Amino acid sequence: MSSAASKSFLFLATKPSGGRSLGVRSARSERALADTLRRDRQVLLRTWALPGWISTDSPMKTKDHMVLNDQLAQLLSRGVPLTESLEVVESVIRPEQRSRIERMRELVSGGAGFADACRTVGGFDIVTIAVYRAAERTGDLAGAAAQLSVTAKRQLKIAGKATTLMLYPAIVLSIGVIAGVFLLTTIVPTIGGTLAESMGEDKIPFFTKVTMAVGIFMRTHWLPLLAGLALVIIAVVLGRQAVGRLIGRISRGVPILKDVILTQESARFFTVMAALSRSGVPVADGIAVAANAINHPRLRMQFDRLRAKLVEGGVLPRLIDDVDALPVATRRLLIAADRAGDLDTAFDSLAEDMGDALEAQTQRLLSALEPLLIVLLFLMIGSLVLSIMVPMITMSTQMTG
Repeated sequence: MSSAASKSFLFLATKPSGGRSLGVRSARSERALADTLRRDRQVLLRTWALPGWISTDSPMKTKDHMVLNDQLAQLLSRGVPLTESLEVVESVIRPEQRSRIERMRELVSGGAGFADACRTVGGFDIVTIAVYRAAERTGDLAGAAAQLSVTAKRQLKIAGKATTLMLYPAIVLSIGVIAGVFLLTTIVPTIGGTLAESMGEDKIPFFTKVTMAVGIFMRTHWLPLLAGLALVIIAVVLGRQAVGRLIGRISRGVPILKDVILTQESARFFTVMAALSRSGVPVADGIAVAANAINHPRLRMQFDRLRAKLVEGGVLPRLIDDVDALPVATRRLLIAADRAGDLDTAFDSLAEDMGDALEAQTQRLLSALEPLLIVLLFLMIGSLVLSIMVPMITMSTQMTG
């Protein structure tokens, strides 16, 4: 049964407190929806089927993968059957994902492989499916789930660092923009108008006049400007892939930021390789899958070239030196690990080391951003304040003289 077999329903149900709740969920049928709501201690009263183009299937987040694999690793390693393990997962995962896990359990009960069930219901990337498929061949699904759980935790850590890196300047700049717009549209025109009446229009500095004109224009035409801003936001959302590529291209040229991005992508690559290698996936196949999980063009191109030469019969210790996007120490470690036949441990160690290096680089970048943001805020706010202070100081000097 595929994910397309699910339907979206608008439902009315009673809550445990006695009230009623109205919501939208996906389920195979009204009966399946009633069963899902019953687990949430709700009683289904009425449903309305929504059009097929409306889908409420929630994507699988990294945290969902962590919960799924953590539970599977614990239960399968203790001899619990896969179908019963999925039933336990269904009870602890987010409510939005329960219908997906239920469909997986039904597919597995019907004789489908676990990797095929994951591919059928959707929400699983090619890396996860490749690990599950390799684990089914080796008979160690519990070990693969444990490794994927570790991988998800590392990815959450990496994503948290990236979020922290973007959140701090975003908050500071947002506060600066809000304060600047308030000064520009309210304070500057009011005080500037008073000074013009007191000193005379011809004695107001040119910069102050321009600032006042901009503020008055924004205050008078706020609705068209707001509509234009909304259109810009919509255009950015619609073209987010192109915007993301442009931002990525610019970011990879900024001196400190480019090192952070390279370390982040390298950490993601080695995290995926650690999961694939421990599941028995050959190195060449693992590189092909892991390269698709990164977005750094140079790193991805070099790994694709490395994989192609490996398939042609090349030797990894000789080819790894061509991946000059990686630090020399990293390449030497991989060469030594390949000669010792211990690439699994090397990938795992590099993933951990890259995560630690990313944390240190993030802290350095934030330290470098602080003075830069202070200068930027001064240019935004200070210029507006100076446009008022300069004529006020001039008028005070004239009155004193």
